[in-house]
Amino acid sequence: MKQPIRILALTLAIAACVHGEDRVYKQPSEFIKSAFGGKIPSASVLSLSSEAKSRAKAIMSHNFGESRIRHWKQGDRSVWILEEIGKTQPITTGFLIENGHIKSVEILIYRESHGWEVSKPFFTKQFSNASLKSGDQLSADVKNVAGATLSVRAVTKLARLALYLDSLV
Repeated sequence: MKQPIRILALTLAIAACVHGEDRVYKQPSEFIKSAFGGKIPSASVLSLSSEAKSRAKAIMSHNFGESRIRHWKQGDRSVWILEEIGKTQPITTGFLIENGHIKSVEILIYRESHGWEVSKPFFTKQFSNASLKSGDQLSADVKNVAGATLSVRAVTKLARLALYLDSLV
């Protein structure tokens, strides 16, 4: 009787990996709290002008539907929690920006079945100290991760967007 239970457990585990499950690495509130030394400042809302929406659309390479974006700011630091589709599911990412440079990036919630490697420090550290160059390009050269190309593109677009949004506040 124990063998069928083991087979069922293994089948369910494999199905969860194939179809993907939300991998919550850190709650957004915990990311915000850690960025500001344990205390979350009041949230602010950035209302995008039509020009800003147009530029966000160019950065993201698709229509950017948001008109108002919540962020947290204290002194020269700001935190942005943004989402972009990897292959089929949103990737929730936290960005800490200080003086126009990325201080840290963390994948907070990963929902895809492949490409989870973008959540690892070897990938996210590539964004450290990156800023925007002309043409809304990153100053950092972000290396691809085999099997995670779409996730890498999504996080890279979000990094560019976070830096642009930070420049507006």
